[in-house]
Amino acid sequence: QVQLVESGGGLVQAGDSLRLSCAASGRPFSNYAMAWFRQAPGKEREFVASISWSGSRTKYGDSVRGRFTISRDNAKNTAILQMSSLTPVDTAVYYCAARARRFSDSAYDVSSAYDYWGQGTQVTVSS
Repeated sequence: QVQLVESGGGLVQAGDSLRLSCAASGRPFSNYAMAWFRQAPGKEREFVASISWSGSRTKYGDSVRGRFTISRDNAKNTAILQMSSLTPVDTAVYYCAARARRFSDSAYDVSSAYDYWGQGTQVTVSS
């Protein structure tokens, strides 16, 4: 059993930066690939970024590549999403997800690949 808790969301202005954190508990954090997804009102859940269990591989959605950076700190059981150059299009609830290690070190970009999900944190970007 793994519990994920997101934090760091809030209200910012266009062009600002924001740092989201995902704290994990229950199982060894280093055994899990991690990801961030987001969902805006009336829209489907969208892939944002992912990182393999070793941290050696990352993947980004087209809409955030070059602006967002995913990282992890296994010693602190934390995954980070650093967001820059935010625009109103980035407004959404951001969800942290974890995938149990299954003898591969990949960064996955589909929600079905992940076993555990956090409750989400709201990010609102004003114009």
